[in-house]
Amino acid sequence: MTYDILATGSSGNAVVINGEILIDCGVPMKKLRESGYIKSLNLVLLTHAHGDHFNAATVRALHRERPALRWVCCKWMAPHLLEAGVDKRSIILIKPGRWYQCGFCIQFKAEIIPHDVQNCGYHLKLDYETIFYATDTSTLDHIEAKDYDLYLI
Repeated sequence: MTYDILATGSSGNAVVINGEILIDCGVPMKKLRESGYIKSLNLVLLTHAHGDHFNAATVRALHRERPALRWVCCKWMAPHLLEAGVDKRSIILIKPGRWYQCGFCIQFKAEIIPHDVQNCGYHLKLDYETIFYATDTSTLDHIEAKDYDLYLI
């Protein structure tokens, strides 16, 4: 498994897993272009609506460039995606606590984590490895991730 932290902090957040999964889209489109991952992305997982995790202009541009790209989120993010111009057919709404399968090698589950807005982290099972990704939270005491291969927090 590989991961590339494109940006982290109040100026923007975006992480690419295995060259195909973007977690959060809080960076300018120029930064995504420079990363070289745009054509290889299959999924975008969104955590919450703060501007450093959800850049509406980048979301709009990425959706226009890659209309087949799928946007995974919990219900609180769907209105933001629609406002940014993402076609509702490209949005995969998920319920926290439930595992979902995408293709043969990707499984994911959202886990609600505390923040000042609705927020989630993600459990990911990829090619026999398991990771947990979380951002902007005060505690992970309720998270079960025993024997995971990687924690990105």
